[in-house]
Amino acid sequence: MNQEKIGKFIAELRKEKKLTQGQLAEKLGVTDRAISKWENGRGMPDLSLLKPLCEELKITINELLSGERLNKKNYQDRLEENIINTINYSDTKIKNTTKIFRFIIVSIILLLAIVITLFWIDISRMRNNQPVLFSTWGFNYAPPIDLKFEEIENTIKDYLVEKGDNEPKHHDNEKTFISMKIYLCEEKEKFTYFNVYAWVLEEKYYLENNSVSQDSSSSIPYKFVVEKIDEKYVVTDSKIPREGSYYLDDMKNIFPKTIRNNMDKVHTDGTIERLQLDIKQQIKLYFYK
Repeated sequence: MNQEKIGKFIAELRKEKKLTQGQLAEKLGVTDRAISKWENGRGMPDLSLLKPLCEELKITINELLSGERLNKKNYQDRLEENIINTINYSDTKIKNTTKIFRFIIVSIILLLAIVITLFWIDISRMRNNQPVLFSTWGFNYAPPIDLKFEEIENTIKDYLVEKGDNEPKHHDNEKTFISMKIYLCEEKEKFTYFNVYAWVLEEKYYLENNSVSQDSSSSIPYKFVVEKIDEKYVVTDSKIPREGSYYLDDMKNIFPKTIRNNMDKVHTDGTIERLQLDIKQQIKLYFYK
């Protein structure tokens, strides 16, 4: 079936009848775009429109499908050929429609599967008190505030301050100040204890004649073991590398490689400067409150 030939034949007959595409479309109950599509060979009329179209153009269905007028001699041959072509065309159209329908159904099923999966991801995160990833479910959710890492950090600072304040003092009003950068808080055994790797800046200051002076300062990498005992966090162990020739070996034994790599940059990445600024703020609040 030659759609281009059929389209030119429709256009030729329409013009013979002195009909515009719009007028023919109105008679058939279709749009003028449909007529244009037929005449350009980009489509065929539906089977239900073949008879009305042929009646308007004063031709037979056999002639329409042949794309030309037929005489008695070749009418029968073309009739059989056109019947076969029409059946094949209908089968192809049905198959294409079926493919499109299947594609749409598969796409809908896939989309539903994705939506359901995303929904259950958020449900699972909510059950574990984690923030939802998507905000399209029609409700708002925020997980309970978890302050355990802040509590662990405060516990370590209190531990270091108490340890520093209990050491022999050179001045009556001497005070220990702690600032630190935590690189990793590693949870162990279902959150019963934690390995905390941090760089600690510890400085001691005293007030004399209304002037704050520094007594001592240390900048050291630490590993802390923090346990949860009776719903409270407690520092149960701490380790620092020994000085001198032992330092590198102790660093390897105490700290994971990634932590060591980050700690190697403390004097170049601004870590020490930030810790010093934090201590300066603490000094102002303590001595000049």
